[in-house]
Amino acid sequence: MAFFDPIWNNICIMSELLEIAKKIRLLILDVDGVLTDGAIILDNEGNEFKHFHVRDGHGIKLLVQHGVQVAIITGRFSRVVQRRAHELGISEVYQKCYNKVIAYEKIKAKYNLSDEEVAYMGDDIVDIPLLRRVALPVAVADAHEDAKRFALLITKNKGGKGAVREVAETILKAKGLWEGILSEYTGT
Repeated sequence: MAFFDPIWNNICIMSELLEIAKKIRLLILDVDGVLTDGAIILDNEGNEFKHFHVRDGHGIKLLVQHGVQVAIITGRFSRVVQRRAHELGISEVYQKCYNKVIAYEKIKAKYNLSDEEVAYMGDDIVDIPLLRRVALPVAVADAHEDAKRFALLITKNKGGKGAVREVAETILKAKGLWEGILSEYTGT
């Protein structure tokens, strides 16, 4: 697979991207730098705080409601990640995962998926092994440059600032579901 930065006004590239996105049955997310802005806030009592964007959460819920599985694979452990995943209906959560490929293979086997049915969102060099495996590798706008080299799609939004929602909408549009979702809210 050749890796490139998509040029949004190039109809051929966008068409190819939508064909890939149409087949996605699983979106896997990193946490720090993807679902959050990457900041880790610790207080003197040992509490950890993370900042999640509500639109990312809504995008995840829409994917789950429309049959696209969502999973989390992250190198850190945080109770707040487990809580947020539960709120969003994400049952596949792998934390303190130093070799993300192992968790990836477990999820693929559990749901009988091929690489062509999986998208992965990352932001750093630890994400490169998964970015190289999946059909739709995504890097957030503020990802490390070396991670971006392996992305088919680079979001316009930064991590923790609506990047996940952007990808959720791309997948739902590619599957022809977005207009129906939107009409539920507009009443048309």
